[in-house]
Amino acid sequence: MSAQHIERNRLKLQMDKALREVNREVINPDVPELTLHKIEPIFRLVAKARAAYLKELFEVTKICGDDLPNPEQVKQLKQHRKAFEELRHASQALETAIEAGYLDVMTG
Repeated sequence: MSAQHIERNRLKLQMDKALREVNREVINPDVPELTLHKIEPIFRLVAKARAAYLKELFEVTKICGDDLPNPEQVKQLKQHRKAFEELRHASQALETAIEAGYLDVMTG
């Protein structure tokens, strides 16, 4: 391994450490102390949004039969999708923050 390669790896490790520290310093104070009990409603909310999206799909399918949905039906389906996707992305951001150590989660 070349000295340049070793130096780049060292720099990368320092950058990763700084990134973790900055994210923790900025994010952790703004998020209330987390417990599984406090996180579970987020899972439930995402599941409800997914269920509403899928339910709307079945409703549109039932109404349309072999025809294509009309613009209003597509608009309704899109609204459900957007809500689900936004909540799913937010939930994933929370999961990433926890896994990266930006947030404390109290156990027990």
